[in-house]
Amino acid sequence: MVETYNVILRPHVTEKANYQNQAFHQYVFDVASDATKSMVKDAVEKVFDVTVVRVNVVNTPAKRTRRGVRSRRTVVRRNAYKKAIVTLTPGDTIQAFEGVK
Repeated sequence: MVETYNVILRPHVTEKANYQNQAFHQYVFDVASDATKSMVKDAVEKVFDVTVVRVNVVNTPAKRTRRGVRSRRTVVRRNAYKKAIVTLTPGDTIQAFEGVK
């Protein structure tokens, strides 16, 4: 069982996540692999003091990539992770995503 403060690992900051933040009022987090939607909702509401409307969870699979020069190609495996897309009420914001003011 995962504790409340160990559910959210880090914010997932990409161009798509920034677009979702501005257009749809959604925030994206990397979460623990055994976290459920209700655990993510409770953790976000407790840590950031906001009201969560909806939580979507995406399991991203591990991927194999090749690194190195032509003569020596090594296969590298990127780990699988789980991310949660959290939709907040229109009046709530999370300051970690807003940047410097």
